[in-house]
Amino acid sequence: MTQTNARVAPSEARLQFRNGLVTPTSGWSDGYTQANLIAVTADYADEFLEFCRLNPKACPVIDVIPAGQSESALAPGSDIRSDIPAYRVWKDGVLAAEVPDATSIWRDDMVGVLIGCSFTFEAALAKAGIPLRHTETGRNVPMYRTNVPCTPAGRIHGPMVVSMRPMPPELVETAVRVTAEVPKVHGAPVHVGSPEDLGIADIARPDFGDAVEIRPGEVPVFWACGVTPQSAVMASRPAFAISHAPGHMFITDVPESTYRVPAGE
Repeated sequence: MTQTNARVAPSEARLQFRNGLVTPTSGWSDGYTQANLIAVTADYADEFLEFCRLNPKACPVIDVIPAGQSESALAPGSDIRSDIPAYRVWKDGVLAAEVPDATSIWRDDMVGVLIGCSFTFEAALAKAGIPLRHTETGRNVPMYRTNVPCTPAGRIHGPMVVSMRPMPPELVETAVRVTAEVPKVHGAPVHVGSPEDLGIADIARPDFGDAVEIRPGEVPVFWACGVTPQSAVMASRPAFAISHAPGHMFITDVPESTYRVPAGE
């Protein structure tokens, strides 16, 4: 991602996406909070929100858009149906389509839930000297379904999804410190090292996003990921749902610093 995109204001980024630009948002609008989207029909909304409450590491809710509304309070003038670069449409838990605009298929009874995204803290990681291989190589971050079950809520269940960033082992402590301060965008890593411990059979074949090189001497570091609700959709099979496409986020007007909690507080 270019430095130019890093400096794009969130409102301008959303306008570009509304006008048809499809791109992963890692590296866009540095310093602003990015969010995952899961939208479900009202008859599933309470259970999904309870699922998020019970699994705050993977699903930290930062906004709820009620049925009949499409503007997020985190971005005045926004439209969650069109201001994300790409959407996924789910029918009975199966991916039915990926589209650049969800306006025409959005139902009046849909409740939108915005969940903090780890892309939010990537600028802070880069400033601390942590490599971001996916942005360096122009790829989407790799994401994996794990063998770690989330706490179920009613009909909603499924495994945690994680994102992965490789780094030299001597930088892991710094990465933990930097990200622990922003729990609303997943906070500190959930695992360091052996992918097999998370049930990941082949690190070179992510379930979502793109594979990235893990160089000799580096270790993979895993963060809980806001694609977890999509994993829950796949497992729980609600009749209809809409989500962001993994790596293609809603960029809010909220500075990352708003959610930063200094160590010890």
